[in-house]
Order: sequence, then structure tokens, then C-alpha cells
Amino acid sequence: MKQIFFAAAALLFAISCNNQGATSNTTAQDAQPKSTVGATDLAFVRAEAVFAESDIFKTEGVALQSKNEKAQTSLAQKEQKLQNELVQLQEKYQKGLITTIEAQRKEQELQKKIASYQESAQKQIRALEEENAVFQNRMGDLLQRAIQEINADKTYKMIVNASALLDGAEELDITSIVLAKVNELYAADKAAAK
Repeated sequence: MKQIFFAAAALLFAISCNNQGATSNTTAQDAQPKSTVGATDLAFVRAEAVFAESDIFKTEGVALQSKNEKAQTSLAQKEQKLQNELVQLQEKYQKGLITTIEAQRKEQELQKKIASYQESAQKQIRALEEENAVFQNRMGDLLQRAIQEINADKTYKMIVNASALLDGAEELDITSIVLAKVNELYAADKAAAK
């Protein structure tokens, strides 16, 4: 589950960086670099760490993970129960403990139960997928807003996700600043919702 959150966050982070870097039509004069990028103009964020350590993940994300795990366990148990019923029916028929007509009737009843289970399971899975997507979008939005607020004064010319970083000086790491801002924005969103 965390990997899904982190992959979605990395994608959102890359998109927001690309949107900020959009350029207009250039002329030959514009082809020359306007300024050079210095070490203090760059920063990186360990987005996965921000998500894993954020207040929103520790509260809502962990609860959602638990809900997903419980649903998977419940669905697996129901499926196993239906499979056991089918096996028991086949064993009874093969041993001659029930008639062909009775076996066919029970098999039809069991097929209806299976179809009902599958429909119910699909609804439950779709609902959970939607909850996960909404949560991922909220986390991505918090990260994007946090970075925009931190870089409102254009201190940094480039902020990159550390997941694509091979090497970087620790002084360029603004993860803790971003995490604090994400938590601040989350707290403000919660307060506004009340």
C-alpha cells in the first residue's frame, strides 16, 4: 500500500515540477541561458519519507491500510467457505449420500450464493479503490501545496524528488521542511473541515 502512495506521490511531484517549468516560444536571443544555477538554487525532497512520516498517513493512511487488509481477509474467508461448501456437496454426491436431483438443486443454490458473493466483493473492492485514490490525491495535493508555499519566494530554481537522485549533499535536502509544512497544511485542512 505504501508503495502505491509513494509511486502516486512521485508522479504528482514530477508533474508539478514540469508544470512550473513550462516555457513559451523562444527566439535565438532567448536560447542563451538567462542565469546559471548555483548549488543553493537546488533542493531535493524524499517524498516517500514525507508520506510515511506525515500526520495524514499516520492517522488516515494507517486506518485505510487496516481497512484494506481486513477487507481482503474477509473476502478470502468468504471465498474459502464457498469453495468448501462446493467440495462438500461434490463429496456427498460421489458417496451417494444425496440424490442427483438434490445435488443439482443444492448446486444451483450454491451458484446463486457465489454470484451474490462476487457481486458484493466487486462493489466492496471498487469502494476501497476509490477511497485509496482519494487518499492518494489528498496526499499528493498536500505535498504540492507544501512545496509551492515553501518555494513561494522562488528560492529554489529546481526541487526534485530524491527517489530519482543518485547523490546529493545533505544541505540540499528539504524533506524535514516539507514534512513540517505538509503536517501544518493537514492540520489546517482538518480544522477548516470542522
